[in-house]
Amino acid sequence: MDDFTQDAVGDFPAKWNTNASGEIVTLAGQSGRWLKLTRAGFFTPEFITELPDNFTLEFDLAVPPTANPGIALATVLVQLPDLKQPTGWQTAPNSFQFTAHPSASARGTSSMVPRQDGTSAPANTTNTAQLTATNGKPVHIALWRQRQRVRIYMNEEKVWDVPRAVSASAKFNSIVFFVGGGCGNCEYYLANVRVATGAPDTRNKILTEGKWVTRGILFDVNSDRIKGESYGSLKEIAGVLTENADLKVQIVGHTDSDGDDAKNLDLSKRRAASVRAVLAKEFAIDASRMETDGKGESQPVDKNDTPAGKANNRRVEFIKK
Repeated sequence: MDDFTQDAVGDFPAKWNTNASGEIVTLAGQSGRWLKLTRAGFFTPEFITELPDNFTLEFDLAVPPTANPGIALATVLVQLPDLKQPTGWQTAPNSFQFTAHPSASARGTSSMVPRQDGTSAPANTTNTAQLTATNGKPVHIALWRQRQRVRIYMNEEKVWDVPRAVSASAKFNSIVFFVGGGCGNCEYYLANVRVATGAPDTRNKILTEGKWVTRGILFDVNSDRIKGESYGSLKEIAGVLTENADLKVQIVGHTDSDGDDAKNLDLSKRRAASVRAVLAKEFAIDASRMETDGKGESQPVDKNDTPAGKANNRRVEFIKK
């Protein structure tokens, strides 16, 4: 995860690379720091060097309310032959390109452009109401790759669901944000870039090891409201509980150390209860098979002094009873 807190305002982020120009800024009315893309080119987080066949990418995207950019912002999952040459994404054997094109005068558009084993696959474009720039609010974008399938959510609403978006042989190792030449009035801002890998073999983890830990169940900030992109992780554990009717679990929530200890403890308990409620309501799991608890910030598994460490500590555990 990178929320740019380690970078000075006015600098280009230390853990990123570009052939263009950008700087860390703050935005009026918005919390945190943002990477402003100030010139056409590529922007890539260099700390990402491997992407498994099950992961999520999330980030916040903002544009000025009056923006009418001539060129869309592309987000590319790519298998780079050479990680030191990000410009190679355009001819790489495997890639999945998603574009976001906000509009101030009408609904924006988004598109997807797959490239599989050296051949361009069918692309598509759609109107996307969430990309109307005039509302002045950031858009939360979540991309979920699950083997060949790619789903994309904007503000928790599913915009794309492509079952054969990615080649079965694809071994993605980089994420590239790209703005083409001739952009004109292009002001794009990125924040809270987060990549999370999917946990393998849920059934084995909980049945034989007695515990499954997931960071794929996500919540709104300081809230117990579960985000829509958490569906995959919830479906995984629901499947295990459905297949093993005698299995009982304790659901335990954990937070990072930001904020008050007592509030974090209460938040972790409420989040665990929300998970239980969704499993019971949406997946018909008997609520009596699920206990809940929360540990707040008291049991960290990583340091709380970096964005990535905090993200590791924010988790939900399922413990076999």
